Amino acid sequence: MLPSVHRCARPVAATLALTRPVAHFRADMDPDSSRPVERTIRTKLSSTLQLDHLEVHNESHMHAVPPGSESHFRVLVVSSRFEGLPLIQRHRLVNEALKEELSGCVHALAIQAKTPEQWKSNPTLAKSPACMGGSKGDHTVEEKLKAGRE
Repeated sequence: MLPSVHRCARPVAATLALTRPVAHFRADMDPDSSRPVERTIRTKLSSTLQLDHLEVHNESHMHAVPPGSESHFRVLVVSSRFEGLPLIQRHRLVNEALKEELSGCVHALAIQAKTPEQWKSNPTLAKSPACMGGSKGDHTVEEKLKAGRE
């Protein structure tokens, strides 16, 4: 059984990439133990899907959360397991692998799920939009949303 994660507030650090084969890992690519949620995301996706490439980006710092949080992530998952599957089924595989985290401390997960062929033709990760707020105490939300539509 894979480790569960219940601690969500940890320091934010640089993005790490996981690429097959495992023999090509470098010491600087090892997930930091101070980021348990990120480490668990990497571990679960790696053990569940046949990965060709994995990127896990902690985007919590872009949102209204305490410093060091691990609550908002963007993942790029490249797997031959996605061959012939529609995007919704690819996302379901990722969500199923991370269901414990998604029902707990992970508030948002943006997923890019590509086949190896799609990754070869476009090896980029989409950027996340700026956080528009959303707190009940933020009285400028309507203004921000209106500005975003213009």
